[in-house]
Amino acid sequence: MKTFPLDFKDLKDLITEYPTPFYLYDEEAIRQNIHRLYKAFSWNAGFREYFAVKSAPNPFLLQIFKEEGCGVDCSSETELILADSCSFHGEEIMFTSNVTSAAEFKKANSLEAIVNLDDFSHIDYLQKHGNISNLICFRLNPGGVIEYGGKTILDYNNYKFGFSKEQFTEGIAYLKKKGIRRFGLHSQFGCHRTETDYFEENARSLFEKVVDIYQKTGIKFEFINLAGGLGIPYKDNAAGADIEAVSHAIQKAYEDILKPAGLAPLPLYIEFGLFMTGPYGYFVSSVLHIKESCKTFLGLDASTNSFMSPSRYTDHHHITVAGKEKEPCNYTYDITGSLCENRDRFATDRSLPYVETGDILIFHDAGAYSYSHANNFNGKLRPAELLLCQDGSVRQIRRPESPADYFSTLDFPIKYE
Repeated sequence: MKTFPLDFKDLKDLITEYPTPFYLYDEEAIRQNIHRLYKAFSWNAGFREYFAVKSAPNPFLLQIFKEEGCGVDCSSETELILADSCSFHGEEIMFTSNVTSAAEFKKANSLEAIVNLDDFSHIDYLQKHGNISNLICFRLNPGGVIEYGGKTILDYNNYKFGFSKEQFTEGIAYLKKKGIRRFGLHSQFGCHRTETDYFEENARSLFEKVVDIYQKTGIKFEFINLAGGLGIPYKDNAAGADIEAVSHAIQKAYEDILKPAGLAPLPLYIEFGLFMTGPYGYFVSSVLHIKESCKTFLGLDASTNSFMSPSRYTDHHHITVAGKEKEPCNYTYDITGSLCENRDRFATDRSLPYVETGDILIFHDAGAYSYSHANNFNGKLRPAELLLCQDGSVRQIRRPESPADYFSTLDFPIKYE
């Protein structure tokens, strides 16, 4: 059973100070999860988590990762600015972008970040608009297809990211002529999987390619970045990832393949976002109206512009009706917002306890790729973000938007009254 870190009374008291809707993140749970990850990979000297900024771009959350010794993975100039504002610098920053502008490369260079190149042509473009640092990472597209359970998980033949295997070795040779001697490798194969055997199988495949590149180029990589892709269980009965087992499986592949080739020790990096904060964030909203028509619709004081995951990804987010956790779920509802869009639904045909106007709904597993996907469609404003601190206090880490925020980029007189 999924739980919420505040009891009903504390939640009601909180709402008197911070009206719904809002996001709430659990600092203690996030820190404990970071500790668990590092303990699981303690066998690998130099292991580092580069938290995916795009998953939860709030400086108060990034500071938690900074304090716990993590790095950050950035994909844009603004994410780099955010990382810099949180005192990340140098090799604490992985800049993994594509279709990259000159301004973005210049900002990455100014912070001495690890630049993870996505395309062969970016080598000369980077040199033209900035400089090539002493350590360069390449994003590898190994080609082929990853399948699991009879389904295609990643089709690299239709994948916009990365160097082909041939371009990869050519790129290394090209940069060696320019005097570069330090290289890293980045390759994505996760894609929100949770199965241990999936990660072992694909880690083995990647490590075999690393050995092949070494045999062809003589390059011993400074690190291998396994990127992200470790999923979380949205449904109560779904199996979550066993990070200790996943780490052990990757370790076995490492020892079977990289060690005999003389490539160990070799630090492994990971860019988890969803796994790190997803289960420890909650979207909280109140029932504004109840509509009885072809169905029973619960109309919330928020719309899916603020919490897009259920409509964009059709993710099933467990819903708690605060104060009614022990009541039977024998009523069926569609849960909607007020957008002029029929897909504006947080849930369809969801079984819940009897719901009344004013009830508080808590959406679980909303700690990543949730606020960062929010938008202003229909002129709807984005909600606040709150942090449940380790000492039990709650602080607002992003205020809710106002109409003035919405109109702030317009050069036009707006009538607010």
